[in-house]
Amino acid sequence: MKGKLLYEGKAKKVYTVEGNDAQLILSYKNDATAFNGQKKANFEGKGKYNNLIAAKVFEFLHAKGVATHFERSLNDTEQLVQKTNIVPLEVIVRNIAAGSITRRIGIAEKTVFDPPLVELCYKKDEFGDPVINDQHALILTDITEKELQQMKETALTINGYLKEFFLSVNLTLADFKLEFGRNANGEIVLADEISPDTCRLWDTETGEKMDKDVFREDLGDLLDVYDKILKRLEAAK
Repeated sequence: MKGKLLYEGKAKKVYTVEGNDAQLILSYKNDATAFNGQKKANFEGKGKYNNLIAAKVFEFLHAKGVATHFERSLNDTEQLVQKTNIVPLEVIVRNIAAGSITRRIGIAEKTVFDPPLVELCYKKDEFGDPVINDQHALILTDITEKELQQMKETALTINGYLKEFFLSVNLTLADFKLEFGRNANGEIVLADEISPDTCRLWDTETGEKMDKDVFREDLGDLLDVYDKILKRLEAAK
């Protein structure tokens, strides 16, 4: 079923599907990177956690009617997805100030954004994935104004769903980033992954960080944290 390696990124390998040009296989790696690749490590088993957690998130979003590229998990580390042409933008939704925004413009950590704050980043490693505005996005990519608005509105809708989803397992969603792509019909759909690598999650009772910040800030055992998240999701009704 799995064909040739098409692309390898920081967190995943992308393979073709033999005899099917409309699908791809995402293989989650054990690598962890932070600060635009400046900090790197390998954690045996991390790919399994990201794959299984992302699958549960996508399944939840499908039940809410959100269009995504996800089709199904194939095994512990691989997913079958629709082939999409990725838009080179990250849509970041911030509910609570954390991470780069506190350093970039001096907003105090844990400042609550009401309504949530939406930011765009241009996906270009050589420029450090800079924060850009709507006009930059329209100049730098082939996205239309209507598609850009759709992506931002969909990101806010997803935010509402994810806050509910994670709160049900005693996790507060501080922020997260999304990527979108065009499917075979030219429709904009959610792509990439949603996992503790792409979300900031805090234990609702203790405030403990339960995401990739554990690696970024050397706060503890990353695999133990990801295992706790998966177990909470598996136990949820």
